[in-house]
Amino acid sequence: MGTVYAELNDKLREFVEAQQMFFVATAPVAEGHINLSPKGLESFAVLDAHTVAYLDLAGSGIETVAHLRENGRIVIMFCAFDGAPKIVRLYGRGRVVEPADPQWSDYSGRFQQLPGTRSIIVVDLERVSDSCGFGVPRYEYVGQRTQLTDYGETKGPEKLEQYKAQHNRESIDGLPGLRVLAASE
Repeated sequence: MGTVYAELNDKLREFVEAQQMFFVATAPVAEGHINLSPKGLESFAVLDAHTVAYLDLAGSGIETVAHLRENGRIVIMFCAFDGAPKIVRLYGRGRVVEPADPQWSDYSGRFQQLPGTRSIIVVDLERVSDSCGFGVPRYEYVGQRTQLTDYGETKGPEKLEQYKAQHNRESIDGLPGLRVLAASE
């Protein structure tokens, strides 16, 4: 049986910070596609007991950003692939902070700057819960993949901006994506 917590306490914080991978899920309000994305690259940070954030990198669609702009709903899930079986879910209201936003400097220093960073997702936690991970298989961690950051370095800033302009304007359901792109037109 799982437990619901009033905040992300020290024990849970230790668990989520030890995980090499997490999953992010969002959805539009009505019709549209649910989005579920795996994340890694040490891109997650606990800001305090009620707030977390992660780096959002170019290289795929813009669903999470679009859904958060529409309704703010998000859940982040961590599960242990080794050690004791455990799952932690962080439910909350997310917001998108782009490099041109005044709040960027408030958050960007918490992360190693990776090539292709397009935003920081900040989540105000509304519900923190855990449950058993008895059904989660065991895997051995061998390292982070480098293809996404290699891609960002190879492309360089100008080509990454072109990529974002072409692929991050709107979600697959037609919801607005990155604000800076819309403002620069």
